[in-house]
Amino acid sequence: MYKQYIFACLFTGVYDVNRSGILPNDDYLLIEKWANSITALKLHGIIFHNSFSAETVAKYSNEFISFQEVTYNPNYNLSVYRYFVYLDFLMKNHHEIESLFITDSTDVEVVINPFEQPLFKNNPTALFCGDEPTTLNNEWMMQHSTHFRNQITAFAAYEEKFANDTLLNCGIIGGTITTMTALLNELVNFHSHFNKNNKTAYTGDMGALNYIARNQFNNQLIHGAPVNTLFKGYESDNNSCWFRHK
Repeated sequence: MYKQYIFACLFTGVYDVNRSGILPNDDYLLIEKWANSITALKLHGIIFHNSFSAETVAKYSNEFISFQEVTYNPNYNLSVYRYFVYLDFLMKNHHEIESLFITDSTDVEVVINPFEQPLFKNNPTALFCGDEPTTLNNEWMMQHSTHFRNQITAFAAYEEKFANDTLLNCGIIGGTITTMTALLNELVNFHSHFNKNNKTAYTGDMGALNYIARNQFNNQLIHGAPVNTLFKGYESDNNSCWFRHK
């Protein structure tokens, strides 16, 4: 085991509401940029998956990238089930891990080793997040969170309190093992209670992260540059941030 990790998931063969379709099985090209960026920086990434073949795993596993096959639970959508997988892995290995980031696998690249940055080292209790150039109070997010607003009495009050705060993005989340274990426990508990068998057109992934992060980790949050480039900014020449998200 290493001390620092970057985790990502790729679950295929299952309908993805974010893409309005099904990703093909055993397609390494989907994660190639993510894996290559980690390898180039000599970091250590684990891709949790349900469909890579033994041949693909053997071909692309190396000193820096490893594959963990898991069984997908259809009670949860693709974006949400990853938190259950990560927490299970951490529960079994947390004594050997110091810090980690969890990222999207198909549209995130690592540009700079985050674990070596003074901002990361000097803030051991921080929760580092990607973000978007909008506020919590936007039309998409309000629709996305209807599923929770109808179940949680305090949800509307939270939305009002943090309406003008920056929208956090689930594609990049990191911190020390203590912070990340605490966050993942909260996310798994939340999704277990409020997002199981969600049949809406929205995953609930963004709603849950923002609700938990703003209510329980708000004074620990560090988001935006230099953690992430402008979301959907396609800033291919921006080499000053830790992660490039689209």
